[in-house]
Amino acid sequence: MSRIVLVTCATLSLLCGCRNASADAAEATAMTGGDPSRGRVIARKYGCQSCHSIPGVPGGDARVGPPLAGVGGRSFIAGVLNNSPENMIRWILDPKSVDSLTAMPNVGVTPADARHIAAYLYTLR
Repeated sequence: MSRIVLVTCATLSLLCGCRNASADAAEATAMTGGDPSRGRVIARKYGCQSCHSIPGVPGGDARVGPPLAGVGGRSFIAGVLNNSPENMIRWILDPKSVDSLTAMPNVGVTPADARHIAAYLYTLR
């Protein structure tokens, strides 16, 4: 009997702890108006992986900027903005307008691309 209870508890904890990738993507799309799968590709186009460790982005293992694993679930963006879709997009578009001392450059991300990148980042929880 105790073996059944242990197996049941282990199964439930796994189920509760696992995230559904398609549900995360749908939620990120609804939040940002962007496409997470496009955002993953576009992040590489702008060279985000040159400074950040980014799960799912080839070459995304740099350590200049903070790692982006879990960024979708953090309370703050860059330590200065509440983590909201509007603020995430604002940060991606022009980080120096938020924090003039940031090392993150303005790389010329378009508003549409910023939405896609933000959508991808919100899948990283």
